[in-house]
Amino acid sequence: MIALNPAAMTGPAPPALTKASALPARSSLAASTSIPPGFIDRLNSHLDPQIRIFGFKRATASFNAKKFCDRRRYVYLLPVFALDPNAHPDRESVMASLGSGNELLRCLECSERGRKVAGLMGRQSKLSDQNASLDFGNGEGVDVVEESVSQVKTMDGKEEEMEMEMAARTSEFSYGEKEKERFNAILKQYVGTHNFHNFTTRTKAEDPSARRFIISFEADRVVNIEGVDFVRCEVVGQSFMLHQIRKMIGLAVAIMRNCAPESLMEVALRKDVRINVPTAPEVGLYLDECLFTSYNQKWKDSHEDMSMEAYAEQAEEFKIKHIFPHIASMELKEGAVALWLHSLNHRNYPDFRFLESNGETAGLEHVKVDEAAN
Repeated sequence: MIALNPAAMTGPAPPALTKASALPARSSLAASTSIPPGFIDRLNSHLDPQIRIFGFKRATASFNAKKFCDRRRYVYLLPVFALDPNAHPDRESVMASLGSGNELLRCLECSERGRKVAGLMGRQSKLSDQNASLDFGNGEGVDVVEESVSQVKTMDGKEEEMEMEMAARTSEFSYGEKEKERFNAILKQYVGTHNFHNFTTRTKAEDPSARRFIISFEADRVVNIEGVDFVRCEVVGQSFMLHQIRKMIGLAVAIMRNCAPESLMEVALRKDVRINVPTAPEVGLYLDECLFTSYNQKWKDSHEDMSMEAYAEQAEEFKIKHIFPHIASMELKEGAVALWLHSLNHRNYPDFRFLESNGETAGLEHVKVDEAAN
């Protein structure tokens, strides 16, 4: 029997590319002086293909994977179209386009599904009447849509023609230097020590655990997976709270799509304000690597670096074979990001207009934290 001590917990949703685990010295393998020939291959032969062991390195007797892991790198693969303000607009824009000659019929069914799927909305709406919303039991309101898709479909193939026209229009958007510069400037505002109580759940602003240190946040590469372009958003931090990365991505996307002003970022990181920010879908997020920077520096003269550098090629092959196709197929089949984009509007997220209302948004109660009480 071998006991493992994992360096990080990812929860049920985000997959992990690498999870360093400590193998206690009491096992015969850890106590041996050499690796048995073919051991890694034999071990992997007993594992599911989606679980791979790349290798292992000898560590100090006191090594603890969770304790000595001082930073973690996560990657979020974001479809490029998510940064295009014209792609998958909110339902109001879709309905307003009907009859204008530029109908967004391609997004009609998509936006309607987005209003019915539980979990996409940011905050439960107050009921103005019995038919205003449905409660799915998860604390989030989802509006009822009475319009039928069939009521707005055009005849004689006109709908198909418009779909192709809309597809061509949105395909013109690309993650060029201008878009890259702006998106990275937005992400850079997360770097440093901030209070992230608005980027998680059930954590108060005065809670010490709300303060987190982000080392870097960059989105410099585009990868094409099954015909879909994704921006590789890489964030490195000491540790992260529940939903923190997804909410960081969510607000950054809302700003890029001009759903919220860039100044809202500064407000969201303030300790004295409680606002609601959107949570991006979980499908594109995965743990890329656990890092042991301080440990490697301390024991560099006597032990190998505890890193994935020696297995970089194998790790990349694993991502291409298992992780990337899964993310792409989920977006192509279920359209999680596309559905979510339709929910980014002021009705679902009134806090997008926080600054316009001078801190008092109609219909919402903002929690002001009294710093003096700390």
